[in-house]
Amino acid sequence: MAGERILIGKGTEHVYLRAEYGNRHGLVAGATGTGKTVSLLVLAEGFSRIGVPVFIADVKGDVAGISLPGAGDARIQERVKAIGIADYRPEASPTVPWDVFGEAGHPLRTTVSEIGPLLLSRMLDLNETQAGVIDVAFKLADDRRLLLLDLDDLRAVLGFAAEHRKEVSAAYGLVSSASVAAIQRSLLALERDGGDAFFGEPALDLADVLRVDSSGRGVVGVLAAERLVRNPRLYSGVLLWLVSELFEDLPEVGDLDRPKLALFLDEAHLLFDGATPALRRQVEQVVRLVRSKGVGVYFCSQFPDDVPDEILGQLGNRVQHALRAFTPRDQKAVRVAAETFVPNPTLDVARVLTELGVGEALVSTLAEKGRPTPVERTIVAPPRCRIGTIGKDERAALVARSPVGAKYDQPLNRESAYEMLSGRRSDGGAASGDARKDARTRASAPPPEPSTERPARRGDGAKAEPAERGALDELLWGTKRRQGMVETMAKQAARSVGSQIGRQILRGVLGGIFGGRSRR
Repeated sequence: MAGERILIGKGTEHVYLRAEYGNRHGLVAGATGTGKTVSLLVLAEGFSRIGVPVFIADVKGDVAGISLPGAGDARIQERVKAIGIADYRPEASPTVPWDVFGEAGHPLRTTVSEIGPLLLSRMLDLNETQAGVIDVAFKLADDRRLLLLDLDDLRAVLGFAAEHRKEVSAAYGLVSSASVAAIQRSLLALERDGGDAFFGEPALDLADVLRVDSSGRGVVGVLAAERLVRNPRLYSGVLLWLVSELFEDLPEVGDLDRPKLALFLDEAHLLFDGATPALRRQVEQVVRLVRSKGVGVYFCSQFPDDVPDEILGQLGNRVQHALRAFTPRDQKAVRVAAETFVPNPTLDVARVLTELGVGEALVSTLAEKGRPTPVERTIVAPPRCRIGTIGKDERAALVARSPVGAKYDQPLNRESAYEMLSGRRSDGGAASGDARKDARTRASAPPPEPSTERPARRGDGAKAEPAERGALDELLWGTKRRQGMVETMAKQAARSVGSQIGRQILRGVLGGIFGGRSRR
């Protein structure tokens, strides 16, 4: 509904974020302990109250309190009275918990094909040569219609490429034993950290992120990220994948009366640390364009310059908590923060930034016609939810009453590249776990050295090994396919052809959107 607003706090007057500009993105910044989490909660539950779904990364475990009503103690009531919030009452927001590792919420998964070679290479911390081999593996899998669902599938394709590297290199580009071995070791390291849990099925359906409950309130998806953030490349990869999926899958809607989703990305500096210039450009492009899909992206970090200038300039709604000017780095951050606000002649912004108390912030939002308002020193409103963590029993109850548990809690294992390349057929879609473990063990060993024997030539009486030749003919060049494989792939192609065409058009426009592949 036009005219809806989210109360952020009070300066000389009440300070609001207008719902129609919620998709213009935002920034919540400030030193540790200055109240950033409270501001995140106020914004998140404010969006939920006006019917906007929210997805938020919880890196400290204290955002999950949004699922429970607050205590409404004396300090809260004092601030409510000072700000003048007439309708304040403690209340919870409808919440769905997510967790990549499946421990503190429903498993959050995607397939290897969906994550794409560019983000996967960054997750694995690969060099340029190794990233090129990943590109070859994805291309080989695409051409041969090999489903890349989990890491075992990727290992199988890499192992096949190493085993037949001469033919693969001739067709797709150089694939060396050393590069494949390095990638396999990186995959084992990712698996050791639990990252393999992110890859598989059932993959996330964005409809379960864009949920509204029966009362019309937006559902808040809380990603438990306390463990995830310990692996910064995996953490950043998960969030960047989610942004790219939203861009690819959501239709163009232009400027709405309110966003379709508010996405909060905490520890924003991790998204850009070590990112290549190409990746930064793509992130900038997606953040700029996802606005037209009705998605508002809100970055949270200690310093505003943790976000690249190209993206910082796109953030129309800003909540800046206190900064400490103890070091040259801090002093530079204060100057950057002061320069990014619309000046207020009554405020010395650089000075006030170092004087703000806990629960105070400098706030600038967008007014009519999208004009940024002059910065205002603001007492931030208290959230209606609990401020702090939730207990194990409370989290277990939250998971138990979630509407999506039956859909995601039980993993699936369809027939995919691993089964096809190993010559195994799954029973009812569930592959042998022992066989996959054996494959991981074999993958950890370096690929065999090239044979010194002269290869067989036609007409010299020598014959290729039947099993090896059959695998190469069938899987590399596409001949002698078994009837069962043809039927399986025909059914999968029929189910996904429509979405593939749409994705290919979008990727053609944006150069691949992080190198993602369509879900087959």
